[in-house]
Amino acid sequence: MAELEDFEPASANPDPITGEPGAHPVGTGVGAAAVGAAATAIGATAGPIGAVVGAVVGSVIGGLVGKSAAEATNPTIEEAYWRERHQNRTELHPERSYEAYQLAYQLGYESYVAYAEQRTTYQEVEPELEREYERRNDGSSVEWNDAKYAVRDAWERARRNDFFYRADLYWRENYRSQPYSDSSFSYEDYQPAYRTGYEGYVEYAETEEPYDEIEPELRRNYEENYGTSGLAWGDAKHAVRDGWNWAEQEFQV
Repeated sequence: MAELEDFEPASANPDPITGEPGAHPVGTGVGAAAVGAAATAIGATAGPIGAVVGAVVGSVIGGLVGKSAAEATNPTIEEAYWRERHQNRTELHPERSYEAYQLAYQLGYESYVAYAEQRTTYQEVEPELEREYERRNDGSSVEWNDAKYAVRDAWERARRNDFFYRADLYWRENYRSQPYSDSSFSYEDYQPAYRTGYEGYVEYAETEEPYDEIEPELRRNYEENYGTSGLAWGDAKHAVRDGWNWAEQEFQV
C-alpha cells in the first residue's frame, strides 16, 4: 500500500517555499502540455517529448487541463522524496550519487504529468523519453540504460499519486449522496475509510481476490491506522467498500 505520508490528497498542493496553492512548476504548466497533447488526439503526429515537457515550465494556463496530475505532483516534494530513497533502489548503481540520477527522476514525473490526459502507458512513451533524456544529458548524468529505471520509478509514483488524488476529489464531492452518510460526520471523518478502500485495491489488485476475501485485512489496517479517528468500523466499512469499488472500476477503464 502506498505510504500515506508521501501523498496528501486533501491538499491544494501549496509550493513548499511560497505556500501558494498550486504554485509549483508542474502545476502551473501542465495545461500547455496537455493542449499540445490534444493536438495529437485529433490527428497530428506526436512530436518529441521535449515539445511537451518543455512547455511545462512557466505556462500561464496550467489549470485548464491535466489539473489532477499536476496538483498531485509537486517537484519540490518529488526531489526530496527521491533524494532520500535513492540509495535504496536496487536497480541503480549504489556508488553513483543522487545527482547522477536527478535528471532521470525529473524526466519521469514531468513526463507523466505531460501525458496524463492521454492515458498513455509508460511503455508507449519510453522511446520518446529516451530521446528526450539523451537530448538533456550534458554528460553529468548516467547513461540511459542506467537512468531508465529511475525514470520509470518516478513516472509510476506520479501515476499512483494522481490516482489517489482523483479518488479523494471524487469522494469529497460525492460522500454526502451515499446512503450511509451521517450528517454528524464530515468528509474528514470518512476520508480514512475511503483511502483504506482505494489504496487497498491498489495493493491487492494483483491477487485477484474479491473484496469479501480482503475485507478482514482492510479492517485490521483501518483499525490499526485510524482506530481513534472517530468512525468505528461499523460506520466506516461501507465507505471502505465504496473506495475499493471505485478503484476497481477505474482500473477497468
